[in-house]
Amino acid sequence: MIKRALDLLIAVPVVALTAPIVALLALLIRLESPGDPIYRQQRVGRAGEPFQIFKLRTMVSGAEFQGAGLAIAADDSRVTRLGRLLRRTSLDELPNLWNVVRGEMSIVGPRPTLQGQVDQYTDRQRGRLAVKPGITGWAQVNGRASLPWPERIELDLWYVEHQSLALDLGILRRTVGQVLRGGGIYKGATGGWTEP
Repeated sequence: MIKRALDLLIAVPVVALTAPIVALLALLIRLESPGDPIYRQQRVGRAGEPFQIFKLRTMVSGAEFQGAGLAIAADDSRVTRLGRLLRRTSLDELPNLWNVVRGEMSIVGPRPTLQGQVDQYTDRQRGRLAVKPGITGWAQVNGRASLPWPERIELDLWYVEHQSLALDLGILRRTVGQVLRGGGIYKGATGGWTEP
């Protein structure tokens, strides 16, 4: 209940304050490239429940069916000019706050993954589904997408086993620095998940 209260305490006012920014960014996205400026994708939530995640679109429409598919590299031509800025500043994640208000996500927790990724989990790795997925998390502040996929899962499992209000607040503080630095948003040579 404390975690949900913290989620709403943060998400509701931030959604209200950033609504004009999201609207402006959505307009700019639409002007730069055709397609819906809000990207929706099915992800896996707590206990394996599916939900639709909301993000600002940073790539051309239908990008997941082109080129490298779901993998995104730093020099990926499918990422738009505005999309590069949104990804570097994490502004593309602002609509995730709607998922928090709806109760599908938390502010802090493991990043929500795709069903194809969950299907490859070991029994131990499925432990990361014991909590709601988050906008930011322990793996996010320790390397993000640049980390090898198994290492990210281990960091998420560590969070699940040690979660507390103090840890969440510490992750939020570290997230600010991570966003300002803009590092770890692309998978690099060894990071990220590779489709089987």
